[in-house]
Amino acid sequence: MESLFKSAIGKKEIFSLYDEKLAELNIDYKYETVATSFGKTNIIVTGNASNPPLIIVHGSSGCAPIGLETYPNLSKKYQVFAVDVLAQPNKSAETRLSMKDNSYGKWLNEIIANLDLENVVLAGFSLGGLIILKTLLADETKIKEVFLAAPVFIINGNPLKALFKVFIPMKRYMKTKNVKYVEKFLNELFTDKDEFAIKFLSKVFLHFEMDFTQVPVINKKEASKIKTPITLIAAKHDLLFPGEKMIKRASKIFPSLKKTILLDNSKHVQNRADNTKIEKLILGNEI
Repeated sequence: MESLFKSAIGKKEIFSLYDEKLAELNIDYKYETVATSFGKTNIIVTGNASNPPLIIVHGSSGCAPIGLETYPNLSKKYQVFAVDVLAQPNKSAETRLSMKDNSYGKWLNEIIANLDLENVVLAGFSLGGLIILKTLLADETKIKEVFLAAPVFIINGNPLKALFKVFIPMKRYMKTKNVKYVEKFLNELFTDKDEFAIKFLSKVFLHFEMDFTQVPVINKKEASKIKTPITLIAAKHDLLFPGEKMIKRASKIFPSLKKTILLDNSKHVQNRADNTKIEKLILGNEI
């Protein structure tokens, strides 16, 4: 299989930033490699093994250390498993799964089975939300509860806005290598400026083959089958997946929707203050 990394040098630079972010977290952790039918999956495990299990699923063009940084205190209550999603710029296999079927759900369920986990809490952002919903559709028997932050798969925003404000700046950066286009892209999606994201995505856009497949939307029949409690956190100023529209549809289609939160000042990627609110929700502290 041809690598999704465009060059060995580019892969090395991306992995270097991955390791830099993980070191920055200053946590005790171990790597776990899980063999699945879709390819080997790298997982960063932190927290006491006697604690209940929680799996963090990061977003598109991301990696496990970014997921751990987003919710840094979860290991106080949980044993945390931060997965490197397949075919993303990280240390898992480069097998690209379809968003149209339940491959992502089967993959995550295989991980849960191989790790021998029960009553798992799942927390995911953006693409991670789609992966979690696919997991529930594939087999939700080992899942206790899920938390979805600005998830993919419930609604889509205006495609023309996404084209001009997100996709075109990304393409201009890939052509010119002028970092101002990365900053323009991130300004549309990130609530606050993130220097690491600028560094990391500057490398990813140049050195990694991203998936530009159209994002699907869950249908009402599928959503009605889910019984696992869902907490949905949506962002009011999310260009890609507008928060008010998301909550309105989710309230109609998910019978197991436990709670919804609309972050009034957030774009697609939450800032530290809003991530802390989400973390408190996951830890069982109301906000």
